[in-house]
Amino acid sequence: MLYLMNHKNTLIAPSLLAADFTRLAQEIRAVEAAGADWLHLDIMDGHFVPNISFGPGIIKQIRKLTKLPFDVHLMIAPVDPLLPEFIAAGADWISVHPESGPHLHRTLASIREAGKHPGVVLNPSTPISELDHVMDITDQILIMTVNPGFGGQKFLPLFEKISLVHDKIKKSGRGIRLAVDGGVSLDNAAQLRAAGADVLIAGTSIFGKGAENYAKTILQLRG
Repeated sequence: MLYLMNHKNTLIAPSLLAADFTRLAQEIRAVEAAGADWLHLDIMDGHFVPNISFGPGIIKQIRKLTKLPFDVHLMIAPVDPLLPEFIAAGADWISVHPESGPHLHRTLASIREAGKHPGVVLNPSTPISELDHVMDITDQILIMTVNPGFGGQKFLPLFEKISLVHDKIKKSGRGIRLAVDGGVSLDNAAQLRAAGADVLIAGTSIFGKGAENYAKTILQLRG
C-alpha cells in the first residue's frame, strides 16, 4: 500500500495547463530542471466543468519526457469509467471530486488497488464533511481556491478552510498531503503554507514568467 509517512517539505507542482502547448516538451523539461517536484495535469471534460483540456493520450505521450510524478486532477463526470485509462497512461496521483461519482470511497479504493495515490478535491463550496469517511483511504486532499474550469482566475482566500482540513489530517494520524490549486502565487504562498498546505499547484505564476525565471519562482513559492 502507498500510505505516507510524516513530511515537512513543501512540494511545488507546476500546472501544465498554463504552459505553452506549442513547446510542450521544452516546457516540461524546463520546469523539471528548475526544481519542480510534481507535474500537475488538469483533465476537463466540458461537462463537469465548462472547459475541455486533454486526455489520457496526451498523458501517455508526455510520460516519456520526464520522471516527475504526474498529479492528475480529474474534472470529469462520471469519473469511474475512465479511471483505467488514466492509470494506464502513467498517472501517479489521481484526485477526484465527491460530486463526480456516486461512490467516492469505491472510486478511491479502485485508484489505490491500481497502485496509485488517491486524492479528494474540494471545490470552494464543497464542505469538508465530505472527507469524514474517506480519510483512511486518501493520500491527498486538494483545496480549490477558484471554481474549477479555467486557469488565471482570481484567488479565493479560503485560508480557514485549509486550516480546518490541516487539523483534520493531523487528527487522522496519516501523512496525507494537503494541496491548494487556483490563483496560487508569490503573493499568497506564505499564507497558504502557514495555513497548512504542503503542495502548491501553480500555473500562470510559474509558466507566465518565462523559462529563465522558473527556478527562481519555484524556490520562492517553496519558501
